This record gives sequence, structure tokens and C-alpha cells, in this order.
Amino acid sequence: MSKISDAFSHGKAFVGFITAGDPTLDTTKEIILKMAQAGCDLVEIGIPFSDPIAEGPVIQNANIRALSNKVTTDDVFEMTSEISGKIDIPLAYMTYLNVLFRYGYDRFLEKARNAGISGVIIPDLPFEEKDELSSVASKYGIDVISLIAPTSEERIKTIAKNAEGFVYEVSSLGVTGVRSEIDTDLRKLTGAIKSETDVPVAIGFGIGTPEQAKKYAAFADGVIVGSAIVNIIAEYGKDAPDKVYEFVKSMKDAIKDI
Repeated sequence: MSKISDAFSHGKAFVGFITAGDPTLDTTKEIILKMAQAGCDLVEIGIPFSDPIAEGPVIQNANIRALSNKVTTDDVFEMTSEISGKIDIPLAYMTYLNVLFRYGYDRFLEKARNAGISGVIIPDLPFEEKDELSSVASKYGIDVISLIAPTSEERIKTIAKNAEGFVYEVSSLGVTGVRSEIDTDLRKLTGAIKSETDVPVAIGFGIGTPEQAKKYAAFADGVIVGSAIVNIIAEYGKDAPDKVYEFVKSMKDAIKDI
């Protein structure tokens, strides 16, 4: 069992996402510290990639900004190593399979473990090919997080039974981004997932307000927020850490007593 389970061991979990190197790696470190101080239970660190197919414009642009700063995967490993010992919450990398494939699964996952990473989230990894990565990740105590989307209904049982760390429940069809309304029957989908696994379920894609967080945390084990945080970083740049702290605290406050 990895450290990921710690995020869900004391009530509803708030999971926050940022893109490493946006606007700078030093600012990313400051933001992660502030997120932890504000009550974030797990931070997903996006490794910049040129073709992030699951991401909407907000996070795509963050990837472009980070890549324009010439941020590399090795830079992200180094940055994570510098920050992981300063916080108690688990960290996960979110990136795309080609990053790991080109780097080499074993080499990537060993470096991730040494940098203090507890999980990886790979949106374009087909479930049928997950074992190829999980078999290596397990050597390093790293969970490969499974995603279940609204279109996965017939496959929920199989994916959920093999889940580790937590299940990333995708709220809506399409890409990431803040949504004013989420039409999916998430209570039903969450119930179907939880009937097949004891692994915690966190809902992501589209959540951007304390009201939404409270609504979905009522029946899930946690919520995941990315684009709303990245929007703050895009607006405030190097002055974003305190603004992100305020936002994360508002979201955590909304769900902590559910």
C-alpha cells in the first residue's frame, strides 16, 4: 500500500492539480507548500507534455508555458525531490504514456520513487495495457491510478476491481475544464464503482467552486480540482501562491465536515 491511502484516511479528501514549471519551477514549489498548508490532501503534479489530449485549454496553455520555459522531466524530478521532504501529504505525477515510455518505465518509476512520488495518473493508458506499467510500478511502491469515465459503465467492474490508490472518477465526457453544470448522474456512477471496490473514489473534471465540491464530496470520498487552480496561476503568475492557498482552503473548508 502506498502513501496515497493517507489522503483519504481523515475525512473527505481534496486533491489539487498544478502543472510543474508554470510559471516557474520555484513558484511551483511555493504553490505546493501553500496547498499543503491550506489542507490539500494530495497534490497531482503535471509533467509538461506537448500533446496533453485529456486537457482543456486552461491546462494545455499551462503545458505550453512550462515547455516554453524549457522544463524537462528531469527538472520535475529534481523539483519534486526538493519539495517532497518538506510536506507530509502524498504526491502523484499526472502525465501521458509517451513520457514514461520514452524515458523507460523502470528508470522513470525509480526516479519518481526517489523523488517522493506515491502514484502516477496516465489518462491515455488503456486499462488493457495497465499491467505492463503496474508490474514495474509495484516494485517501487507506486500506485497506477485508474480512471473511470461515464462511458466506462460496462467496464466499471473490471477497472474498479483492479484499482489501486484511488479511483479517478471522470465527471463528464470531454476534456478537463471548469464547468458550471455537470450533467452526469455521478451519484449513480459513484455507487456503481463503490459496489465493486473498497478503494476510495475521487471525482474530477469540471469541479471549480466550493458549492460543487460540497455537492460531490457528499457521496464520493474526495474531489479533484485542476483547471480552477491553474486559472489562478495563469492570472497571478509568481504572485499566485497566496491566492492558491486561499482557494484551496475555501474548497477544503467546504468539504471537511461532510
